[in-house]
Amino acid sequence: MATIISRSRWDTIKNFRQQNALEVHNTGGGEDKISNLPDSILLHILSYLPTRDVVGTCILSTRWKTLWICVDSIDFDDSYLYSSAVFGYPMKVTCFMDFVHRVLQLREESNLKKFRLSCRVCFSALHVSSWLSAVIRHNIQDLDLCLFVEEPFMLPQCVFSSKTLTSLKLEMNCVLELPTSTFFPFLKILHLCLVTFRDDSSTQRLFSSCPMLSELAILDCEWMNLKQVAISISSLKILIIDDLPFFGSTDDLNGCEIEIDASNLSFLKYSGYLSNEICLYNLSPSVNASIHIPILYEKRNQIAFRAVKLFRGLHKISAAKISSRAIESLFIEDIEKDRLPIFCNLTHLELSMELEKHTIGPLKELLQCLPKLQSLHFSEGLDPCMHLCEDDWNLRFVPPCFLSSLKTLKYSNFHGNVSEISFLRNLLEIAKVLEKLNIVCSKRPFGDPKKQKEVKDQLQGRNGGSASCAIKFM
Repeated sequence: MATIISRSRWDTIKNFRQQNALEVHNTGGGEDKISNLPDSILLHILSYLPTRDVVGTCILSTRWKTLWICVDSIDFDDSYLYSSAVFGYPMKVTCFMDFVHRVLQLREESNLKKFRLSCRVCFSALHVSSWLSAVIRHNIQDLDLCLFVEEPFMLPQCVFSSKTLTSLKLEMNCVLELPTSTFFPFLKILHLCLVTFRDDSSTQRLFSSCPMLSELAILDCEWMNLKQVAISISSLKILIIDDLPFFGSTDDLNGCEIEIDASNLSFLKYSGYLSNEICLYNLSPSVNASIHIPILYEKRNQIAFRAVKLFRGLHKISAAKISSRAIESLFIEDIEKDRLPIFCNLTHLELSMELEKHTIGPLKELLQCLPKLQSLHFSEGLDPCMHLCEDDWNLRFVPPCFLSSLKTLKYSNFHGNVSEISFLRNLLEIAKVLEKLNIVCSKRPFGDPKKQKEVKDQLQGRNGGSASCAIKFM
C-alpha cells in the first residue's frame, strides 16, 4: 500500500529543497539532488499534492516544465480559489473552470489513475459533466467526487458503465439519478455520502452491478423513498452504514427494509437510530462488528425490536464493539424477555461509551448471552458523575464466562475514584479464571508507582476471584 504524504510532509520536502538550493548557490559546487531523482520517484511524490501545486512545479526548471503532465493523479478543489481575497466571485469561477479545462486538455494523451473533484456544481453543470466524461476516457481507476449541488444534477452515464473503475467515492447532496444500465465489472470500493436514493429498483440495480465489490460505505444517505432493498454481494468484506446525525421527525423511522447477505464479510459498522430495519444473513464467525444505536425515547420500543433483529443476525460473530446505548436498546423493559440469541462464538467485547448507571443492568443481561467471552474492554470507563455502590454490580446469576473463559479485563480512562475501584473489585471477585487486569490511566498522578500500589492494594484486598490475576497499569 502506498504511503500517503501529508501536506506538512510535503512542506518539509520543499523546505529541504530550498535549503539545499541555497547551499548549492553558496558553495557553487553542489547539485540539486531532488531534481536529479528519477522521474518515477518525482511523479510518485507529486501524485499526493493538489493539482494547483503540481502545475506550479513547471516554473522550477527546464527539467520540471513538462514533468507534471505525466502525473497520474489529479486533484481539483475550488475551495482554494474561494479562500483567496484576490478577484471577485465571477472571476474566481472563470479561473477555476479555465484551469481544470486546460489541465485536462494537456493530459489528453495519457491515462489517469486517480481523479478527485470537489466543487460547486451551480456555476456550470455542463462543464462538470464534460470533465467527468473526459476523465472516464482516460481509463480512470479511482474517482473521488464531492459535488455541492443546488439544482438537480445527473452524472454522465459513462461514469456508471466504466470498465476501469476500481474505486468510486461520491458525496453529493441530491437525488442519485441512475441510468437504466449500470455495471462496474472491477469496482472494489464504493462510498456514497449524502445522496438520496430515488427508488427501490434503481438502488437495487446499483448494488447488484458490482460483482467484485469488497468495501461499501453508505454515509448519511436518505433512504426515505425506498421500501425494500437487498445488498447481496459475496465478495464484500467491509460494510459501513452511518445514519447519524438524525434531523428528521420520529415519523421518519418508518423506513425501508435492508437485507444484507454477505458470507465473506469481515467488518461491519453500523451507527444510527435504526430508521431502517436491517436484516443480516449468512455472516461468518470471523466478522468484527461495531454497533452504536442512540435511543429516541418516544420510539424506544420500535428501535428495540429492530435492535434485537439486527443482533440476531450477528449471533455467529467473534468480536464486537458496542456502545452502552446499543446495549440499553436491547433490554427495554416493555419488550418481552429471552429474545436475544446466545453468542457462542463471541470472544472479544469492547464497550465504546462510558458505562452509566442505567446501563449496568442491560450489560449484566448481555453478559449472560456470552458464554465464551475471553476479553472485555471498558474503553471509556465509567461515567465520572456516577456514584456506584457495592450492590449496584452484584449479580444474582454470575455470567458463565466469568467462571470459565474470561481471561483479560481492560479498563481505560481510569481516574482512581471510589466508584471505579468498587466496580473493579466486584469484577475481580467473580472472575474466577481471570489472568490479566490492564488499567489505562487518564490522570498523570497515576503514573506515580506509589499511587499505583495504593490502588493495586485496594483491588487485591478482595475475597474470591482468580488467585493468579496480574494487575498492570498502562
